[in-house]
Amino acid sequence: MTLLFNLPEDESFAYDLARELGWQQGTLEWHTFPDKEISIRVLSAMTSSDVYFLTNLHHPNEKIIKLIFVADALRSVGAKKITLIAPYLSYMRLDEVTKPGEGLTSKYFAHFISHYYDALITVDPHLHRVRKLDALYPIQNHVIHAAPVIANWVWRNVEKPVIIGPDEESEQWIKVIAHEAKLPFLVFKKKRYGDNTVSISAPLMSEYRDHTPVLIDDIISSGSTMVQGIKALQASGMKKPVCVGIHAVFAEGAKENLLEAGAESIVTCNTIPHSTNAIDLVPLFVELLQQL
Repeated sequence: MTLLFNLPEDESFAYDLARELGWQQGTLEWHTFPDKEISIRVLSAMTSSDVYFLTNLHHPNEKIIKLIFVADALRSVGAKKITLIAPYLSYMRLDEVTKPGEGLTSKYFAHFISHYYDALITVDPHLHRVRKLDALYPIQNHVIHAAPVIANWVWRNVEKPVIIGPDEESEQWIKVIAHEAKLPFLVFKKKRYGDNTVSISAPLMSEYRDHTPVLIDDIISSGSTMVQGIKALQASGMKKPVCVGIHAVFAEGAKENLLEAGAESIVTCNTIPHSTNAIDLVPLFVELLQQL
């Protein structure tokens, strides 16, 4: 029987995944001491030397020590191969050194994960200058693409949609989603001035005035890019957009800012638990893991 372990935050995702695959959910016992040190105990009997550990890596700094302890504790009771299932993979932003002495944190984090885990499964990592995950992660890795499921959701839930990419980076996802759903698409141009300040320039939108814009990005974090996209759509006389994100990172106030800016609704995939989750990616994981 294949064992799937998880952190408490991902209990719902793990439960659905284990149920669909016929796997057993493993049990971990955590204890926190008064000085905030933690201990871990594996309560499940090891029935296979190949095990899986699932956790989204949102707020990664809080989880790094647990990633280490889980891997070593599982090996201590007989695990030989541990696959990390990380629906959201963090530390992908900094993929190039731009200032003297700047640490290449995407590379450092990849080295850390690759030291403790034998394989990695994730969803649409934020690849920009680095085009393939293999360039960072030397371990066996599999990337699941959310585009087909998002395309299906848009096709079923949005009346006469036009797919909008808020910046050039999003074009790699937008094209696939638009192709899958057989829909028109447009890509805006973005100029970033800081973590929370961007400007957006939109192409001519006149032929799509009767369409519902669907603004899609891989990560919704501060929300500033989408806010500017909403404003550009408003200036073009478009309807209120549906905002879709793969990963619901959401800095404090980001969801509220999008709604105040004029978003009709906000929808995300369930790679990170959030109130906006409406697109279930469990079936994509089931399909991949059955193949493996």
